[in-house]
Amino acid sequence: MTQLSRLISILTLLKSRRVLTATELSVKYAVSVRTIYRDVQKLIEAGVPIVTLEGRGYTLMDGYTVAPVQFTEKQANALVTAEHLVSQSNDSSFVKDFEEALTKIKSVFKSSVLEKSERLDNNIHIFNARQENISSNALSEIQLAITNFNYIEINYRKANDPNISFRKIEPCFIFSTENKWLLIAWCHLRKGYRSFRIDRIQHFKILPEQFEDRKYTIQDYFNSECEKAYRERTMKKNSISEEKHS
Repeated sequence: MTQLSRLISILTLLKSRRVLTATELSVKYAVSVRTIYRDVQKLIEAGVPIVTLEGRGYTLMDGYTVAPVQFTEKQANALVTAEHLVSQSNDSSFVKDFEEALTKIKSVFKSSVLEKSERLDNNIHIFNARQENISSNALSEIQLAITNFNYIEINYRKANDPNISFRKIEPCFIFSTENKWLLIAWCHLRKGYRSFRIDRIQHFKILPEQFEDRKYTIQDYFNSECEKAYRERTMKKNSISEEKHS
C-alpha cells in the first residue's frame, strides 16, 4: 500500500468515530509505529482535526466532515483533454488506470458540467502522425516499484538485437519522450545506471525485496549523459588529430 492510500484509509477509519491506537494502525498496515506517527502528523498538517486521547489513541474532532469535491467547467475540460492525451500513450496499463480513475472523478461532476464535458469529449481530437507501432503493459506496475523501492527482474531486448538479456534492476525514475516511456534504473548486471525502453521489456517481475534509495535524480542522469557525450566528442577529435599527424 502506498503512503497516500494508507493516509486515505486511516482518515476513513477515523471518520467511523472509532478511537484508534498507533499500535493498532501499525499492525493493520504492516508498518512501524513511527511511520503511523508521521502519517498522523501529515494528516494534521493537511488540516484534519485529529485529537489525541491520552492513553487511548486517536480520534476526529466532533462535527468534522469532508466537504464534497466540486469541479468547475474548465477543470472538467482539463481532465477530458488529459484523457485524450493519455489515450495516445503506448502503455495499456497506464491508459486503463487513468480511465478508471477518471470514471470515479466524473461521478462527482454536476449534471450540467458532466453534459458539457461529454460534448467536449466528442469534439476534441489529437493526431500523432509520427506514432510508432509500439506497445507495453508494464508502466503501472513499474510506478509502484519506483515508489515502494522494490527490485524488478526483467527480460530485455535492445533495438536490432535478437538476444534477450536478464537483468535485476533498482527502478529510479521514468520519463516520456517521443511517445516512448523510458525507465532509468541501477542495473546489477552492468553495475551502473542504464535506460530501458519499457516497450522493449519482454517480461518482468516485481520482487517483494526492497532496496535502499540511492538518491539519484533525473538531473544526475542528464549530467552524466552530457559528460559521456563530451568525452566521446573529445576522444573523436583526438583520434582525428592523431590521424592527421601520423
